[in-house]
Amino acid sequence: MSDDQPQPRSDGQQPTVERGGLWGLLLSAAGLVLPPYGIVLSALGIFQGRRARRAAREKNATAPGALLSMVMGWVGVTLSGLMIIGYALVWDQYQAYSACSARALTHSSQEQCDQEFRKAVSEKTGVPMEQLPEVGA
Repeated sequence: MSDDQPQPRSDGQQPTVERGGLWGLLLSAAGLVLPPYGIVLSALGIFQGRRARRAAREKNATAPGALLSMVMGWVGVTLSGLMIIGYALVWDQYQAYSACSARALTHSSQEQCDQEFRKAVSEKTGVPMEQLPEVGA
């Protein structure tokens, strides 16, 4: 990483600015808002930020938002990845819960489905049932 600041042009024009970092920042922010599907947007934000930094370095320009877009992109990829792993881990329990909820016609039967789901997730993950959040609350 270079500490070279863009030099003002001798003809009085403003130094060039690489705008790709701002697009990368937008993509990374969208990736954080839309997990787990945001993993693609976050990866594009990382790519765009890296590309903007390289282009700015070649042109001796600045790339505002490029580094932040890469950091936010990695955070988005990590969060989305963890969510996908969580979904995969309890997918069977969720399918059973969905089927039970479709059959539940009363409030008490829906509460029973909620309790069965929490118990199944607790057994699968090893997290005590008291520490799991209430379903539907």
